[in-house]
Amino acid sequence: MENNCLLPQASDTSEYGPHRVEFTPEMKATHTILVPMMLPIHFTMLCEIFRQEGYRVELLTTNHRGIVEEGLKSVHNDTCYPALLVIGQMMDALKSGKYDLDKTALLITQTGGGCRASNYLSLLRKALYNAGMGHIPVISINFSGLEKNSGFHISARALVKIAFAITYGDMLMWIANQCRTYEKTPGKTQQTVERWTRELTGQFHSLRFFFVRRNYRAILQDFAAIERVEKPRVPVGIVGEIYMKYAALGNNCLEDFLVSQGAEPVVSGVTDFVLYCIRNGVFDQKLYGTNKKAGLTWAVAGGYLLSRQKQIISAIREEGSFRAPTLFTELEKLVEGTIGTGAKMGEGWLLTSEMLELIHSGVGNIVCTQPFGCLPNHIVAKGMIRKIREAHPQANIVAVDYDPGATRINQENRIKLMLANAFRNAGIHPEEEAAEPARAAQPLADFLHAPEASPAAQQI
Repeated sequence: MENNCLLPQASDTSEYGPHRVEFTPEMKATHTILVPMMLPIHFTMLCEIFRQEGYRVELLTTNHRGIVEEGLKSVHNDTCYPALLVIGQMMDALKSGKYDLDKTALLITQTGGGCRASNYLSLLRKALYNAGMGHIPVISINFSGLEKNSGFHISARALVKIAFAITYGDMLMWIANQCRTYEKTPGKTQQTVERWTRELTGQFHSLRFFFVRRNYRAILQDFAAIERVEKPRVPVGIVGEIYMKYAALGNNCLEDFLVSQGAEPVVSGVTDFVLYCIRNGVFDQKLYGTNKKAGLTWAVAGGYLLSRQKQIISAIREEGSFRAPTLFTELEKLVEGTIGTGAKMGEGWLLTSEMLELIHSGVGNIVCTQPFGCLPNHIVAKGMIRKIREAHPQANIVAVDYDPGATRINQENRIKLMLANAFRNAGIHPEEEAAEPARAAQPLADFLHAPEASPAAQQI
């Protein structure tokens, strides 16, 4: 019988709630920190940055049905689906036998907004406690003062590196999606993504700002050199709750599915979401008189990220082979008259703006991904579709709910109906495209060299 008295126990009257175990300075040298997957390019870079800070970090790349089942065991099935998947992926890893549970910690990010995602910490700690693993520390990365750990700090230098990782990751993701659907040699785009991810990650050891513009030019030249076939493809935008939008585990490899159907995925970068969060912090300081120093910090951080976004847009336009993304400040202007910028729960006004930006840039076909029962997204996403269609009758938008009980085939059938309209509106005959065997992009697990997750049959 397990002797729980031997496990470090947190007080039930802890400042941060029951079952909290702090990640201490001593644990930095002994504990492996597990990080759940959301964005493969970005998170690969972020994990390397943490390693350079002296932490032992491992990115979880598992992508199989057992994660959903583990999540259902660990949290209530009415819980936000992203929370269920994140917790399920972590619990699945802890129960795999690969890790020393006395020398393992978990890490999650939190925005601290008014949605169910802010409960990840307590839900995860409760799941650990119920499974007899209550001694495992959970680290929260947040900039809203939710909680701190004495053994985990992000230095100013690391923050600069993180800004580089976010914008580099956005650029690679944005350009790769404009190549993958059209590549003449299957897998060539993914090989280029992997090579540049390794190259850029290696540069974080000695960060040199004068390398940035040179990197932009070299990245664009390499992707432009990929041989592509000139075939009609329908661009399809992906928007939604941030985890469902980006995580292949959450949206059932949506980007790969769209590519296999002859569509070009259009996915905006995470820089917009970070700037959206920063802008909300600045507004709160002005409206409610919150800490002025914090408001100034947010403003400086936002200005820096915006300048880097401008550099990327300028580099893409100068090279000329690819569409450039839209600057964040333009996204703010697009929502005027449609939704107020005071709507900032979850993805808030940004989600509505992303749909409008896609339509204005000529991408009228949109998949809106959301967890079932996500109140913020039902308001700013599904709730805004009718208003958007009234102003833009040509908009072809489908809202797809994801939860443990939803079947993949039903979700894909809904998307296929949207694609049928898209092909018809574009004058493309899908039956001609079907004569060529459909090929999907290289799966997430292959990118991260995780053999146990690669079989397509195991993907959700």
